[in-house]
Amino acid sequence: MSEEIVLNIEKVQKKFGKFEALKDITFHVNKGEVFGFIGPNGAGKTTTIRTILGIIKASSGKATVFGDDVWKERVQIHQRLAYVPGDVYLWPNLTGGEIIDLFLKMNGEKHTAKTDELIKKFDLDPKKKARTYSKGNRQKVALIAAFSQDAEFYIFDEPTSGLDPLMEEVFQSEVLDLKSRGKSILLSSHILSEVERMCDRIGIIREGTIIEQGTLDEMRHLTRTQFIVITKENAQDVQKIDGVHTFNVDQSNSQKVHFSADADAIETIMKFLTDKTILSIQSTPPTLEDLFLGYYKQSSNLTEVSDHEK
Repeated sequence: MSEEIVLNIEKVQKKFGKFEALKDITFHVNKGEVFGFIGPNGAGKTTTIRTILGIIKASSGKATVFGDDVWKERVQIHQRLAYVPGDVYLWPNLTGGEIIDLFLKMNGEKHTAKTDELIKKFDLDPKKKARTYSKGNRQKVALIAAFSQDAEFYIFDEPTSGLDPLMEEVFQSEVLDLKSRGKSILLSSHILSEVERMCDRIGIIREGTIIEQGTLDEMRHLTRTQFIVITKENAQDVQKIDGVHTFNVDQSNSQKVHFSADADAIETIMKFLTDKTILSIQSTPPTLEDLFLGYYKQSSNLTEVSDHEK
């Protein structure tokens, strides 16, 4: 295995009795990249992460971090990574500051100027007892402790659940700083704009299986680009081209058409439209949200995308 691969998972399965939580999990995280791990409630994201952390043992398959088996060498692995879950439980009678320092001490780290800077950035009152903290403030404690560490690999499982948009921005900034320093990050998130902004590659999990992975550009072939076009000559026959969908003519201008198109049809469409003399054209590339919803809109057991996987 390449030394540049920090996390490698091959055909991992996990059964709880007769229930198969993970059916086929295969992906890797390279050194210095942010890998986005997306999927709805119950898809298997948290189970996958708990397997990576050595909290639960895979039923079959192989998973390594830094080349070490995640189950057999979990203690050794944990010395080199930082982890933030989506639900953080703290000691109620300790202050936030005391818990941050305790987390750091447990990982062989110390409270530094960076820690103080993070406390200020995340707008946390470290003198309050943890029992008084909201969910968002509990998340802040864990995030401050994680970002204060000089780990090699960071695992975030729905880390901004409970944070307001301003704090989400702080989180994103800190992740991008880690990336700039060559750190590796696995980010499980439902905030698709967050994943789209930060991640080098993305893996989509559905019902315990990785159904697609790659860079956002590589995966955009799976969705359709939206077009609004005005032509000098009538271009309504564009709807007859294979790969054109949801075609309609603007009610106020018969020369203005709206449609969506498959990626592999765009070249043919552009040649056709050019012959009709394009006066104006707007194209909107698919977003990660389009990708995500496209995979799940027909899933009978998905009723909503929740903020956290139980």
